[in-house]
Amino acid sequence: MPWFVLAACALLLLMGNWFRRLSATLGAQLIEDRWSAAARFDLEEARSTAIASRRACRFFFWTLLVGYLAYVAVKGTPMYGYVMEWINLTVRWTHVIAGIMWIGASFYFIFLENNLNRTHGLRDELAGNLWAIHGGGFYYLEKYKVAPKVIPAHLHWFKYEAYFTWLSGFALLFIVYYTDARSFMIDPAVALLSPAASVAIGIGSMILGYAIYDRMCSSRLILRQDLFALVGMLILGVMTYALTHLLSGRAAFIHVGAVIGTIMVGNVFFTIIPSQKALVRAAKTGQPLDASLGQKAGQRSLHNNYLTLPVVFLMISNHFPSTFGHSWNWLILMVMVAASAGIKHYWNLLERGVKRTGVLVTSVLALVLMSVAVSPAFEDSLDAAIPASFEEANAVIQAHCVQCHSANPTDDQWAAAPNGVMYDTPEQIAAMADKIMIRAVRTKTMPQGNKTGMTDEERTILKRWILQGARIQ
Repeated sequence: MPWFVLAACALLLLMGNWFRRLSATLGAQLIEDRWSAAARFDLEEARSTAIASRRACRFFFWTLLVGYLAYVAVKGTPMYGYVMEWINLTVRWTHVIAGIMWIGASFYFIFLENNLNRTHGLRDELAGNLWAIHGGGFYYLEKYKVAPKVIPAHLHWFKYEAYFTWLSGFALLFIVYYTDARSFMIDPAVALLSPAASVAIGIGSMILGYAIYDRMCSSRLILRQDLFALVGMLILGVMTYALTHLLSGRAAFIHVGAVIGTIMVGNVFFTIIPSQKALVRAAKTGQPLDASLGQKAGQRSLHNNYLTLPVVFLMISNHFPSTFGHSWNWLILMVMVAASAGIKHYWNLLERGVKRTGVLVTSVLALVLMSVAVSPAFEDSLDAAIPASFEEANAVIQAHCVQCHSANPTDDQWAAAPNGVMYDTPEQIAAMADKIMIRAVRTKTMPQGNKTGMTDEERTILKRWILQGARIQ
């Protein structure tokens, strides 16, 4: 067993045992009658956290152990590609489901904020209310200015959707990118890095991104939301430029998404939930309620809401090499982030009854102009005029592509042709000419990580052959 897997398992066991002993100690202390209401609340919260942490440690221990044993069992066998595909699918499915739940909750609560009745027939303690109908039933919701006089026994917390989205996303990063960093994280044409260095850059970007954002929220910038957004976009632009000039385009895009996702889950874990716990504690113990806690949590929730559309694009960006594989990929990403945040701003304003069509038009126009600017509409006529035969193109494909795209792949990672694409016959090659143009020529995202060392001259041969009709005769 590699040292890092062994170390991770040992650490999870130690942490799980420590949390178990802590929860037992806190449980014994709760039996005593000497605690004040505030102290008892703190002890109950600490015990609940310790129990949840112990269960998490146990879950991740068994997941890591069983996953590694499965990896060892199939490594080097025909089952390797099949098993890894199902692991990828399972974790990706979990990530998408958790993300839908989290983003859906974000959309719904911002909708509530934007549509609350704040003026007619309200009790003094209320900030607003809303009547709604859904699924054949009527609903009536009330929002308190701070908290009700009596906290209900059953209070639902919206937090696990965020936690599971981030945890499953990081697991997916590990499975897809970090376990094969040489193929997925590194592009020799961008930067010559070791696998360890590329993984460190990826993880470090998430930590740095949240640290900078949290520091911005603690500064006077937070008093000017327009200036806060502008500075945030500039900093994200710098990070995007750096990542696209250190990692492969695909890895850079997904790590910008991971930076944004880490900011969002950090808001939930470090600010929103603690603020809500403080409000509940004050209400249960009869202490003065600090309205600023709710305001701060609401502010971070609104930030998360504006980040939802950009992070969804980045979650699916690995399927669109025309974006991450372009030479101006960092600029494409920033236009996508700014425009999608602009669309969300229009959406939020519309829910408040404010129609700012100019915001929507500007955002959509930015996407259209960007897509036109990076399109191959004005292809180089010189390449179309220089002859390139099928024999020349086929020689490039046989040298660099059939290792994976064949009925019998020889690549050490792929046991079956990715997506069923095979280049064993001239007809199969000609049928995929458009895909070859996108992946191997325009975006240079194939071969994966340029594993076989395809040169620009060879890509030009493919380009000329395709521009001249991709004829096989």
